[in-house]
Amino acid sequence: MPATNRILVVSFSPIYRDARVLRQISALEHVGEVTTVGYGDHPAGATHHFQIPDGNASLPQTIPGVLTLGLRQWKRAEMAAPASKRTVELVGDRRYDVAVANDARALPAAFAVANGAPVVADLHEWARGERTHVAAWRILVSPLMDHICREYLPRTSAASTVGAEIAKLYEREYGVRPQVVRNAAPFHDLEPTRVSDDVIRLVHTGAANYGRNIEAMIEATIRAGERYTLDLYLVPAADGGAYLKTLKEAAGGNPRVTFHDPVKPHEIPDTINEYDVGIFWIPPFSTNARLTLPNKIFDFIQGRLAVAVGPSIEMVKVVNDYGIGVVSEDYTVESIIETLASITPDQVRAWKSATNRAAHELSFEREAQTIQSMVRGALEPTA
Repeated sequence: MPATNRILVVSFSPIYRDARVLRQISALEHVGEVTTVGYGDHPAGATHHFQIPDGNASLPQTIPGVLTLGLRQWKRAEMAAPASKRTVELVGDRRYDVAVANDARALPAAFAVANGAPVVADLHEWARGERTHVAAWRILVSPLMDHICREYLPRTSAASTVGAEIAKLYEREYGVRPQVVRNAAPFHDLEPTRVSDDVIRLVHTGAANYGRNIEAMIEATIRAGERYTLDLYLVPAADGGAYLKTLKEAAGGNPRVTFHDPVKPHEIPDTINEYDVGIFWIPPFSTNARLTLPNKIFDFIQGRLAVAVGPSIEMVKVVNDYGIGVVSEDYTVESIIETLASITPDQVRAWKSATNRAAHELSFEREAQTIQSMVRGALEPTA
């Protein structure tokens, strides 16, 4: 009987609540035994887990580490982050058949602990543009991400990313064309719910992060009139909930805007199934914002909702290709109000029916096949 493939998944995130990595693990369970390295508790699907202490930052943040960035000592900076060093300590001399690195920042550590085994990269977004709206990131960290991609991406056995446009960027800049693994939710066996002639029920899910334009969605809903309600399922951000507090203040206790506790990622489609339109208008303040194709769009689809978005390239393609909703001219409150005013109950019913038809094709089950194919391909030379 052949030995079980040993797969190491490295992610500098709290994997137990990282939706993309959890889905990745669920796909890899069918390829071999999965060991994870990351923050937080043992994640579902992993046979073994090495927990990186929360205080171990995933970027060089100590004085010596920051100096390596300031002096452009990229080779030293690659492994200067406490999380990278701790990964090497935790894994020790254990051997794996393949390592999967989540995000560019995990690539040096994944290669260090792979000990010659193939490495597969899952680039969740455009690495060097992750936080370019923050000056320190733009000046110090973005060049490090660029170095890591140039140094390590060509050495990977395979790579993936969240959308076709970002895949083109990686190919243009680094000569590596990642395969596309979208942030699709697993298939949920649901049906579209009834649409009222009197009220259109809007919903938005995700992190309460500055830049997500949630305050505009709240203002637009209130100003659009009694015909609209908005329910928000928001996860407080790393700002200690400061932005979430400002959003609640912006809503001003309006009875048509309701804040709910966040729900677990796998529970979102069932939770939002009762609503009509999933909404998201994120301005293109960065490359990743401009090219985003987020979890929530696929959650809306699995929840059998219509979709209303701004003119974001990747989201527009999904909405238009499958006929599941409406696209605004821009991201302003006035444009959002105009879009809401244009929606009729009959359109919402048609769009919800379209998401129902598209739900199988736009489910994670399709994306899982790509993940499995990449990792099996990486394993072939050692099989």
